[in-house]
Amino acid sequence: MVMEILNAVQIREWDQFTIQYEPISSVNLMERAATKCVFWLEENGYNNKPFNIFCGKGNNGGDGLAIARLLAKQNIKVSVFILDIGHKGTDDFQINLERLQQYPEVKIFFIQKEEDFHQPSNDEIIIDALLGSGINRAVEGIAKSLIEFINRSGCKIISIDIPSGLFVDGSSKGNTTILATHTLSFQCFKPAFLVAENASALGEVHILDIGLHKAFEAQLNDTSIITELDFIKNVYKPRNRFAHKGNFGHALLIAGSYGKMGAAVLASKACIHSGAGLVSCHIPKSGYEIIQSSVPEAMVSVDDNFLMISNVIDDLNKYTAIGIGPGIGTENETMQCLKKILSSYKKPMVIDADALNIIASNIELMNLIPEQSILTPHPKEFERLFGFLENDFDRINKAGVMAKKLNCVIVLKGHHTCINTPEGKQYYNQTGNSGMAKGGSGDVLTGLLTGLLAQGYTPTNAAIFGVFLHGLAGDIAEKKYSPEAMTASDIISTLSEAFFSVSEH
Repeated sequence: MVMEILNAVQIREWDQFTIQYEPISSVNLMERAATKCVFWLEENGYNNKPFNIFCGKGNNGGDGLAIARLLAKQNIKVSVFILDIGHKGTDDFQINLERLQQYPEVKIFFIQKEEDFHQPSNDEIIIDALLGSGINRAVEGIAKSLIEFINRSGCKIISIDIPSGLFVDGSSKGNTTILATHTLSFQCFKPAFLVAENASALGEVHILDIGLHKAFEAQLNDTSIITELDFIKNVYKPRNRFAHKGNFGHALLIAGSYGKMGAAVLASKACIHSGAGLVSCHIPKSGYEIIQSSVPEAMVSVDDNFLMISNVIDDLNKYTAIGIGPGIGTENETMQCLKKILSSYKKPMVIDADALNIIASNIELMNLIPEQSILTPHPKEFERLFGFLENDFDRINKAGVMAKKLNCVIVLKGHHTCINTPEGKQYYNQTGNSGMAKGGSGDVLTGLLTGLLAQGYTPTNAAIFGVFLHGLAGDIAEKKYSPEAMTASDIISTLSEAFFSVSEH
């Protein structure tokens, strides 16, 4: 079963489906969710601290009240602050309020104005159960002031379901939101958890299984998916022990220019470590000795030009896959060469870095991109190609539209890299870390994707598997060398361990 990403409407439908077909009452489902949260608090060492729980009057507030009662049962000091702006609470909120009132040791305060705010001490834990996932406009008034007050408290903040003020499936850029230390959410990822613009609000996200009905998942259409290890093992193709190098393709990397031969070295090394049978590099003359000494496994052809890529005389159709872009620069001679390559080679390619920048400056080249090619832009390269976009959600939506239009796979790089397919599916990667945010990491990915494409992986599977492996190797490198000290070369050196992790799973 794949792990899907659900929007606010789908999440509510899943709750209702569970209530109807388990069957279970909504208040008992809330109790189950609250119990899971309290277990998480215990497992993570928070059950010896006093708690301030801030609740709205919706079902998110009902979660908070249930958590307060379960903590009080364990003789943990709890204070509850209810944002009271005039309306009655939901039925489940009211039931949990009545249950909590049976515990007189829990102090309950109602907040109607800023004078009702109580300054917590730094050792207290704040539970945010104010607004939940049902909001559709920016917070304002007393709710906005309360959120700002909580953020200034200096306390650790644990948000239930989603940090208050965040929209589930749209941009909250510029809005006032809780800045959580941890977010405890239920059953599935939400779109809001996967975009960089929400990083400061989310803290660490933890998905708690609250036993929503499995039959609901079976009727979903699998259009937005998290690529976890269980999913990746079905993409991975184990090698036949009787195979020979001819079974694993011949990859060509067109990379490098004077002063940027490191990009060609990194891409070609990664391509070799991907398992490609043969790897060739086309480079400017100035890089010949560099490649031959740094990557002895690769075959090399040199350009007529000493400084840059200007012409590829070889018959390109003999190559199973081509990757182009790392370190090639954007000179006119290189642009003309790229145009010739795009015009003559019709198999899927991996197009990255300066090749994307050339296309962005010569937009007519976009029509020459072979169908099913893999484009790997980071956000700035994406904007050069497709125009400025206000927020991460708009960028992801645009990537989906352009993947269909170009009939290509667009790998929109980021912390949760989003792989957009021509069929309209989006795969969000879960591996990788901040230590990979440095020069050369993208060149490694280009080589890895080219090698997988050469081995016969479909473009979509090459992108999914390659991005996952790249991030997993980065995670292994981070543990060995630290996020600060690790390098792009370290990602290559840990690819073998990443492959073992997948193949042994």
